[in-house]
Amino acid sequence: MNHELSAVFSLWKREVIRFFRAKSRVIGTLGFPFFFLAVLGTGLNSIMSIPGTSYLDFMTPGILSMVIMFGSVFSGVTVIMDRQFGFLKETLVAPVSRISIIAGKSLGGATTAVFQGSLMLAIAVLLGAHIDSEAIPVTLGIMLLVSLSFVALGTAIASVMEDMHGFQLVMNFLVMPMFFLSGALFPVESAPDIIRHISYVNPLTYSVEAFRFFLTGASRMAIEISLGVLVLFLVATTFLATYLFSRIED
Repeated sequence: MNHELSAVFSLWKREVIRFFRAKSRVIGTLGFPFFFLAVLGTGLNSIMSIPGTSYLDFMTPGILSMVIMFGSVFSGVTVIMDRQFGFLKETLVAPVSRISIIAGKSLGGATTAVFQGSLMLAIAVLLGAHIDSEAIPVTLGIMLLVSLSFVALGTAIASVMEDMHGFQLVMNFLVMPMFFLSGALFPVESAPDIIRHISYVNPLTYSVEAFRFFLTGASRMAIEISLGVLVLFLVATTFLATYLFSRIED
């Protein structure tokens, strides 16, 4: 048991250290969302009409979800990097279960994603977004829930791929549609029926709505539904990641 916990901690620590050493990764992850908030959020704030709230406040939960998703999903690329440089093989032959390996990598990726989300939230406040400060602890918990789900998704896809560029291509085709169809930038109620229906099967939609509920109090969904879907998504992606990762040959 101690060996398993030690392995989880070591892999978590490795992921965190790797993240903070790659300063360009932090800047690159926050650059795109900052553009949305600083240019679109503040620039269209006086033009876009969102009932009961400003456009910047409306966008903030969506951009926060985007940062969490991007940071989490792309942490899966470390599986491919470790495979190419031989570290993954050394890890797999260690006397610990693969569940411990998955847990350490997932917690490390989730930790860095929550850190990025917290930075983005602070930037949004500096730009003028109004959020409920009392909801910050709950928001951090949802960040962890969402990030663990998307880290597992990224790990699952990386487990069946060997090419880093192919992984990034697949992720771009996956994460960008999920972002734009989540209602992060516009009210889904005003979209065509097909987009509205697609948004209901998009897990990121429920992340956006959960953040909106706690940060602005303006969610269009009951919080029980949003949290329930996110928990189910976490269970499904964790199971998938564990199964596919266990099939990697030593």
